[in-house]
Amino acid sequence: MSYQFSLDDVSYLTGAAAEIAEVGRLPLTGASYLADVRTARELLGERAGAVLETVLLRRRASAKVDDPDRWLFTDAAVQQATPAAVARRRAARFAGRDVHDVTCSVGVDLAALAEVAGRCLGSDLDPVRLAMAAHNCPGVALALADALHPVSRDAAVFADPGRRDAAGRRRWRPADFTPPLDELAQTYRGRDLAVKCAPGIDFADVPWAGEVEIVSLDGQVREACLWRGSFATVARRATVLRTSGPQWTITDAEPDDCPVRPPGEWIVDPDGAVVRAGLVRHYAARHGLGQLDERIAYLSGDAPPSGIRAFRILEHGHYSEKSLRAALRLLHVGRVEILVRGLDVDPNKLRPRLRLSGDAEVSVVLTRIGRTPTAFICSAERT
Repeated sequence: MSYQFSLDDVSYLTGAAAEIAEVGRLPLTGASYLADVRTARELLGERAGAVLETVLLRRRASAKVDDPDRWLFTDAAVQQATPAAVARRRAARFAGRDVHDVTCSVGVDLAALAEVAGRCLGSDLDPVRLAMAAHNCPGVALALADALHPVSRDAAVFADPGRRDAAGRRRWRPADFTPPLDELAQTYRGRDLAVKCAPGIDFADVPWAGEVEIVSLDGQVREACLWRGSFATVARRATVLRTSGPQWTITDAEPDDCPVRPPGEWIVDPDGAVVRAGLVRHYAARHGLGQLDERIAYLSGDAPPSGIRAFRILEHGHYSEKSLRAALRLLHVGRVEILVRGLDVDPNKLRPRLRLSGDAEVSVVLTRIGRTPTAFICSAERT
């Protein structure tokens, strides 16, 4: 059970930078934790719990916000917080607009919106999280309000509904979100609206969304954002972000005329945002690639896109475990990465059965072409 902050805790923490820094110097590892808790209690007495939790949450939030040591969080807020790069990318679509974040929590998305918006308002039902938002987002107007009872007019609306129950378990049905998605959409009918959701949401459950954008960061799919009103300019969009390197987007407004073709020199596994958004053919058409099979997301061609990790084909043929084992033995392979689409193969169970020994390292792509299970032995390269 995570620590439950009170308003009194928040008031104390906003002026306790020195105390938090002192506890922050403790290792707080599994081996030292009990001793470190005793030390914190000796230093801070009844305030130790709030400070310890704040230190631990800030450490966890280092992948979410740029400067976690100035932030106050709850456990749930850290779990649901958007990585800063994703929040800034989404906020850019609100640039110059008046915006109301109707589920602002501790203010992670609100801070990104406030950097680019005209006027900005944040509201939440939880007074503790709202007090934290006041600390985290100085100068931004805040209101204690239910997202389903609007306290703004005309402003574009952003929402990030809660997707965990009281025990911290994920909820997958949009009707079980807090607030429920359909009620949220109905409440703000006629308003430009953006709703952050988990990327696994079933698009059929949100027919009111004019545009669904899937966003990945450094190869990991992070969120789906549902856009409505003037925000929605295409039906589907994939946005691929990198902490370093090129960032790009692709939409269903682009051509999708790609062929099904025999294997070329390379296999390309499109970014997960492209696959989840259903834009594999559009991505292939953009880069002159073809599909190995019209129902499988692996693409092939003689020149992969630049700036990606692609797989140069060394050899390929009909897949069976026996034939793959023999081929890898001939190549003296001792380490193998296994990628699978379209076949019922568990890489973690297959790998030890291959009985590898040698110095070489390869990537194996297992898929089917038509009804034929096929194995590609490849060299993974950064293009």
